[in-house]
Amino acid sequence: MPILKNNTGLYVDFYELTMAQGYYLNGKIDLPAVFDYFFRFLPFGGGYVVFAGLMDLLEMLEHFRFDDDDCAYLESIGFHKEFTDYLRGFRHRLTIYAPREGEIVFPNEPVMRVEGNIIEAQIVETILLNMINFESLIATKAARIRYAAGDKLISDFGLRRAQGLAGIHGSRAAIIGGINSTSNVFSAKLFGLKATGTQAHSWIQAYGDELEAFRQFARIFPDRCILLVDTYNTLQSGIPNAITVAKEMEERGEQLRAIRLDSGDLAYLSKRARAMLDKAGLNYVKIVASNQLDEYIIRSLHTQEAPIDGYGIGTRLITGRGEAALDGVYKIAMIGDKPLMKISDNVEKMTLPGRKKVYRYINGEGIFNGDAVVLDQEEGVDWMYHPHKPDMCKRMDKMEREELTQKVMDCGEIVIKEESPYEIAKYLQKRMNMLSDEHKRFEFPHIYKVGISKQLMDLRSKMIREIKTEDNNYGTYY
Repeated sequence: MPILKNNTGLYVDFYELTMAQGYYLNGKIDLPAVFDYFFRFLPFGGGYVVFAGLMDLLEMLEHFRFDDDDCAYLESIGFHKEFTDYLRGFRHRLTIYAPREGEIVFPNEPVMRVEGNIIEAQIVETILLNMINFESLIATKAARIRYAAGDKLISDFGLRRAQGLAGIHGSRAAIIGGINSTSNVFSAKLFGLKATGTQAHSWIQAYGDELEAFRQFARIFPDRCILLVDTYNTLQSGIPNAITVAKEMEERGEQLRAIRLDSGDLAYLSKRARAMLDKAGLNYVKIVASNQLDEYIIRSLHTQEAPIDGYGIGTRLITGRGEAALDGVYKIAMIGDKPLMKISDNVEKMTLPGRKKVYRYINGEGIFNGDAVVLDQEEGVDWMYHPHKPDMCKRMDKMEREELTQKVMDCGEIVIKEESPYEIAKYLQKRMNMLSDEHKRFEFPHIYKVGISKQLMDLRSKMIREIKTEDNNYGTYY
């Protein structure tokens, strides 16, 4: 369900409209084009990216329109009326290929392919990058946290620390990555997420007496009572008062669900809390921890055998702490029937020409073994080659293969079924089980092999030679 239900045509960078007007006034409106979305570097020093944001993007593209007010604004900042009249009737007919949302993807492979005329394919660049880069970053961070936490319950507490409205889609992406619930009520309603929360320190302070504050909370919320025990002194008052309230609840046939630790040495405090609760016969009361947690702190807590049953994670999840952004880019690969590529002195920044797809190869143990980028007309390959070291190759013909992408939009219409974030999360977990632990570790993860086919390598080599001649047919570096 998109946040922006009105026209989203102005969800663009200025230069895209500038180019679109140029194409329109030069009569190139019907010129077919193909663009690829991909990224070059893995975030967080990790070994993979979780692909997320697809359905949000597709739904926003369905509303990609320009109304009279939009066009009047564009005219006021210098766009030609002839062009804005074209925009008033603009209805893109894009065809888009992408992996299933929740798929695990890797650098330098075309994750998405966008086909349409040059104007419509170019003009959606920003909205695509904005949605896919951000949600994929947060889903990847969430997957790392889930990997560290094992089967512990985790809630997203991040809305208050998010970058404005990004927190709305960030909560959705967090669930896709494996988080169980969110404190974000807006996103819970919008995306069908489980909403959860306890109380702030201000609740305890407002009553002046910690025990009374606990009693009143338990009276009003007996079925979901979690008590925050560190407002004054965790061990001397917070936990003892929580135990008193838990015993009073037992007399009413109720149960205290958990206590929450939000400061201090969480490993030490959780061990002391567990001992105190168990001594009082409250072994069923869980311990939840929060306060600037991430995958590294959670791993450390597990190493210390901290008896923590669940986590509330905010800032470092919703902001993708450790990585400002996923560096996904959107590059042209064909114009008309001619393949295009970007040339660079830095070989890693050269793009792959033509209409392409990706095959994923799976070994006999059901584990991902490598991805091959091939030309669209190729039906699998026996060998794949290192993208920049052609003397390095890998045999693939003995393995099972699957095509990674599917058609998700056809002539401007969504053609896939919408899945809930929890359904996507289940798919991600299935795929994570097929990724070897060497790629999931946090320090120096093994580099996943992404290669190219011989035909694609030959096409790229041929184009490089032609582009570097004076009378090439491809004209310019793009």
